[in-house]
Amino acid sequence: MSDPITFASTSPRLAFPYLVAGQAQKEVFVNESLTRLDALLHPVISGSASMPPANPAAGECWIIEGAATGAWAGKEEWLATWDDAEWSFASPVAGMKAWDATNASYRIYNGGWQMAKSVAEPAGGATVDSEARSTIIALLDALRGIGLIS
Repeated sequence: MSDPITFASTSPRLAFPYLVAGQAQKEVFVNESLTRLDALLHPVISGSASMPPANPAAGECWIIEGAATGAWAGKEEWLATWDDAEWSFASPVAGMKAWDATNASYRIYNGGWQMAKSVAEPAGGATVDSEARSTIIALLDALRGIGLIS
């Protein structure tokens, strides 16, 4: 007799819960998936910390720092989102990007959360004239303004 077909209970990358045939209370799983999607589609983080804030607002998202405590214990580097009743957690995947509202720049996950790299303004040299230098500075300011670099 062949083995029965088994299916995963969550999606492979972001762990969205799947529905299964005959499942009771499907709305619980659908709502959990929608909550995770709401938090992860374009994450905006309120900062990073090792313990949950005392009075988070619904939708607040945080990067959990090392040596996490309380409800965040054991979830270091994960994203924690408050849904107005409890914390939801998501393990980051390589390339995940989140807007850091505290310093107006992106943080990118690549084995750890990293800030966008800072680029030095042009300096020195005898062949770069003042117009080229001011154009390069304007370009760097534009990249900083949209959070691609810090």
